[in-house]
Amino acid sequence: MSVIVTLRVSGDPARFEQATAAHADAIGRIMDVAKRHGLIAHRWYGADGQYMAVDEWPDADSFHAFFNEARPDIGPVMQAAGVTSPPETTFWRALDTGDAVGWGA
Repeated sequence: MSVIVTLRVSGDPARFEQATAAHADAIGRIMDVAKRHGLIAHRWYGADGQYMAVDEWPDADSFHAFFNEARPDIGPVMQAAGVTSPPETTFWRALDTGDAVGWGA
């Protein structure tokens, strides 16, 4: 079963959007590496003073392999966005509660 990975960062979501636009080549390389390692789904969300990636991966090992390989491109983008501390990464497993809707339920 796949895992959901959330990666939460403190910072200005608008500045993050600007940094990703300014580093479009790096974002392309990051996404290429992610797809090679099995990324199933990915999206960024922003709220007041923070932003978060929500990904679906085949397993935690696939995410770790991606992140280690993409780190040289991820670091400069995060630095340009004003991030000064490591992201908070959480791995989530689906719970069998009988009420799933969507995501291949």
